[in-house]
Amino acid sequence: MALFRRTLGDVLRERRSELGLTLREVSGTARVSLGYISEIERGQKEASSELLASLCDALDVPLSQVLRDVADAVAVEEGAVPQPTPIAPRPQRDEVVASAA
Repeated sequence: MALFRRTLGDVLRERRSELGLTLREVSGTARVSLGYISEIERGQKEASSELLASLCDALDVPLSQVLRDVADAVAVEEGAVPQPTPIAPRPQRDEVVASAA
């Protein structure tokens, strides 16, 4: 079974690593203790919505993206990989599109 807090920690750690930031740097920017961030990244602590917002700001990533990444990872772990949303084809240049207006 996928644990939200563990998957969230993995997503946050991955983002921090992509940016090349240390826990100390994120801690200073987010104004959250280094130890607490470490526990969140290891899935040992739950992050409040306020704390998560601070971490997302420090990592320069929208909260919606973090939650989307967590949801996708949980879906993969559960074997319920989300299906891509079908995108309507764009009209060709010469094609006239009727308007409802």
